[in-house]
Amino acid sequence: MDYQKLASLLKVVAESNRLQILEMLSCGEMCACDILKNFDFTQPTLSHHMKVLEKEELVRVTKKGKWHHYSLNQDTAALLINGLSKTLSNVSTP
Repeated sequence: MDYQKLASLLKVVAESNRLQILEMLSCGEMCACDILKNFDFTQPTLSHHMKVLEKEELVRVTKKGKWHHYSLNQDTAALLINGLSKTLSNVSTP
């Protein structure tokens, strides 16, 4: 397991706005304008969050006209889920 990659991904998703963005994208591709409607921050702030998510390859971006459309990168999401699951697999439940 690549613990360095897993740690980087966990650091990115530890921010609540980015975690909410990922949840929204888990339902399908979304335009930046539609993502922004769900938050009380500016477009430059959204742009920053999306760049962080894109850098870690958690989201994919395509440009359609003047709008950016984002989708969840299923491969990286699976890496995150499986990595954390394997890391905590020996935890016993109360």
